[in-house]
Amino acid sequence: MNRFTLPAALFVLLVIVLAIGIKHSPDKGIIASPLIGKPAPQFSLPSLTDATRTVSSTSLRGRWYLLNVWGSWCGTCREEHRMLLEARQSGLVPLIGLDWKDDDAQALSWLQQLGNPYEVVAVDREGRTAIDWGVYAAPESFLVNPQGIVVYKCMGELTRQIWEKEILPRLPKQQTAKS
Repeated sequence: MNRFTLPAALFVLLVIVLAIGIKHSPDKGIIASPLIGKPAPQFSLPSLTDATRTVSSTSLRGRWYLLNVWGSWCGTCREEHRMLLEARQSGLVPLIGLDWKDDDAQALSWLQQLGNPYEVVAVDREGRTAIDWGVYAAPESFLVNPQGIVVYKCMGELTRQIWEKEILPRLPKQQTAKS
């Protein structure tokens, strides 16, 4: 037996064990947000649709809301938009938009063309608020409870499956009884 056989065999065994572990991991592909279970970051930003209005985290306290980070430059945001319109129509939880590093005119045009699913849209031109929320890339959505605690984060497109299996079960029962 040459001196490389045992190390090579141990390496192969380690690779097999790791591959099996990764394959059977229920959380594969999920990056847990450090915000889950913690207070939502504070912000005060201008409104996209009303230049005289400010959108602030303090005005959102006391109710459930879904903060959706998007941009008109984001292709996946366009794919997710139909689901956001359906979520708005359900009336189960208000959608708050966070327009991230976008041009205001393009964002307004986008909402005129595709429809506006948001109760209000905060403008994060510099991206500082998105950094505070731990945003990796648009779209991302955060479900926040009335106490201002982040209870769920969706990285990527909000789909019907995520809406039904992750968002709705976290909402109070009387709220989801509307649907």
